[in-house]
Amino acid sequence: MSARTKSDKAICAKDLTLNYGTTQILRGIDVALPSGQTLALLGPSGCGKTTLLRLVAGLLAPTTGEIAIHGQLVAGPSVFVPPEKRQLGMVFQDYALWPHLTVAGNVAFPLEMAGVGRAEREARVTAALDRVGLAAMAARSPSALSGGQQQRVAIARAIVAEPRIVLFDEPLSNLDRELRETMVAELGALIRGLGLTAIYVTHDQSEALTLADQVAVMDSGQIAQLASPEHLVEQPASAKVAEFLRLGAVLRLSRDAKGWACAGHDLGPLGGPQSAAADVLITPRALRRIDVDAAALTGEVLAAQFRDTGYAVTVRLDGAAADARAGTAGTGQTVQISSDTRLRIGERVGLQILPDRLRWFPAP
Repeated sequence: MSARTKSDKAICAKDLTLNYGTTQILRGIDVALPSGQTLALLGPSGCGKTTLLRLVAGLLAPTTGEIAIHGQLVAGPSVFVPPEKRQLGMVFQDYALWPHLTVAGNVAFPLEMAGVGRAEREARVTAALDRVGLAAMAARSPSALSGGQQQRVAIARAIVAEPRIVLFDEPLSNLDRELRETMVAELGALIRGLGLTAIYVTHDQSEALTLADQVAVMDSGQIAQLASPEHLVEQPASAKVAEFLRLGAVLRLSRDAKGWACAGHDLGPLGGPQSAAADVLITPRALRRIDVDAAALTGEVLAAQFRDTGYAVTVRLDGAAADARAGTAGTGQTVQISSDTRLRIGERVGLQILPDRLRWFPAP
């Protein structure tokens, strides 16, 4: 990749690695993000998602690999463009607002550092605050604002210089659940309304699936799967991805002459791979409630939560000892089903598996 290339990609990272001594933090990261799209970096703490964001921002330099922003090489062999030259905005987890400055003063700070004149600076600050709905609070102290309002100030500061790309590092994690859900919708509308290209780091699946055009599920310094939210939900690449996204229960099944079995239950022929054992993702859509006496798979209701369209019911499967051939956990395995009516805790239910709605994975 040359120092300047034509590209329709806002961000292109190729074979990125980052080592701290002998410890490898990132391993072979490849990402290409088109202009105007949002990429969510999703994963548990320590998976490398914030480290990858910092590489894009220029706060870290890769050990190997290249990063280009709108076709301009900003990191690679003998090339490193500092953060202030990358035309990026950034929104941090802790907002990073200066308590001694007003709201307007906080938003104006990057423009002052860039040497923008006072009249233009004031006009751009007013426009940025208006975009996030805080124009009337320009003279207030950040400490006088709610958590959601402080986050909007941080966003206004990130967009005031009209950057090509905005990076978000878990920006809503300090807010309570209800406010976070409201802010996700507002933030998504703002990103789309401004036509921004964004990278959004989060450990929250619902945030990633709501906001992003693409989601990179990260695990141990690698991208386990990069896909649209719809593709991730319908076709997770591995059992580990499915479990992290909480798409349903992943069960280890073993095959015998009668078909598949799990924890002492003969489930019959369900399709799947031609192997002695396999993992299978069973979502609520893959289960149908039937009469207990007619069911090969039975269990006990542990919990029932009301949702907009009915009840989400947790069922602990019946089973004695673990199936030694498949190495299953046996007793204690739970699945989720949907129900139009509320089921009683402790009630026994029969379940039928719908083979065409299963997602199979090779057994490790």
